[in-house]
Amino acid sequence: MDFSEDHDSSPAAEKNGRTSLLDSGEDFEVLDEEDIDDDPPPLEDAGGGKGKSTDVSDERNEDTDPDPPGQVEEWLDVLGNDQLKKKVLEAGQGRNSRPQKGQNVKINLKTSLKDGTLVEEQSDVHFTLGDGDVFQALDLTVQLMEMGEKALIQTDGKYAYGPRGRLEPKVPPNAELSLEVELLESTDAPDLELLAPIEKIALASLKRERGNVHYQRGDYAFAVNSYSIALQITESSSKVDITPEEEDALMDVKVKCLNNMAASQLKLDHYDAALKSCVSALAHQPENIKALFRMGKVLALQGEYTEAMQTLRKALKLEPSNKTIHAELSKLVKKNSEQRGAEQAMYKKMLGNPTSSNSGTQKHRAKSSWGLSWKWLFGATAVAIGGVALSVVIAARN
Repeated sequence: MDFSEDHDSSPAAEKNGRTSLLDSGEDFEVLDEEDIDDDPPPLEDAGGGKGKSTDVSDERNEDTDPDPPGQVEEWLDVLGNDQLKKKVLEAGQGRNSRPQKGQNVKINLKTSLKDGTLVEEQSDVHFTLGDGDVFQALDLTVQLMEMGEKALIQTDGKYAYGPRGRLEPKVPPNAELSLEVELLESTDAPDLELLAPIEKIALASLKRERGNVHYQRGDYAFAVNSYSIALQITESSSKVDITPEEEDALMDVKVKCLNNMAASQLKLDHYDAALKSCVSALAHQPENIKALFRMGKVLALQGEYTEAMQTLRKALKLEPSNKTIHAELSKLVKKNSEQRGAEQAMYKKMLGNPTSSNSGTQKHRAKSSWGLSWKWLFGATAVAIGGVALSVVIAARN
């Protein structure tokens, strides 16, 4: 079994002939907190496509540089950093028709490089707003569009395919993109309780695959978010009959999500959360080797070497030929031995050398006892001699 993280990159299946951006493996980087607010900024000057620009550079004398009639809508700086901009090409049905986070939307999308080179054209693209199903520039700007609106989006590479770019269709690393988007429809997300089991399994797998894309690109926080959404789907109650086989399939998706989430949490140094994910996975499948392996790694990172070694030995017993587990266990045994040696040396330094101290004490006592014996013998002799001398003096006087 390969332990280079359980993040397969299988493409999402097309459903009912519809194209999903999940199939393309795109991704985006985490925004800095100063780059974006919790909610999209208000668009006072974008409703209906007739607002005025707030850019100081555009405040020119109308007599000397008038705007010609029919000029296209001014750019809206979505994030305030000039790296994600939106311009209305055709107005939509009003602000009240804008889609909300959590809704499913359908769009037409034309993607080009900044120099005008066409990357691809897609029709009837479906995704869920706010779930991270598409790259960040698209997810953010579609929320600001009105139903029926056509807009032009210009985005920096950090909000599109990032430093890795994309292989097919070809997008260079950090490439700035121009997107032509038409919002066709928005619908509420399906009621999970009423979803057929096979549809629920497919939807959860789709979100998990998206999390795998985030993981492979190093966007571990977004990966955790996608796995969390997939878990919510697998754990949702159901009002539809489900067969034992479908229950097993749904549970398999759930355990895979927990395993992959634990791997992402490890990358983020969220050890307590990773341990909780491993424990949850093992609660459903006690002999899941990947869950045991990652749990052993988490425990080792938390300094619980004894418990970590026990967990890894259990995994190794289930799969004795696994070299990755062998290597991790050997490294852990060596590290534990070194730590115990260091602790013993520290204790000796704190308490001194008990053997040497006891030996010195015994020698001192022996020496003291020998000295005491000589003193007693000398004193007794002196008393005896004194007694004899006294007797002689008394006899002489008589």
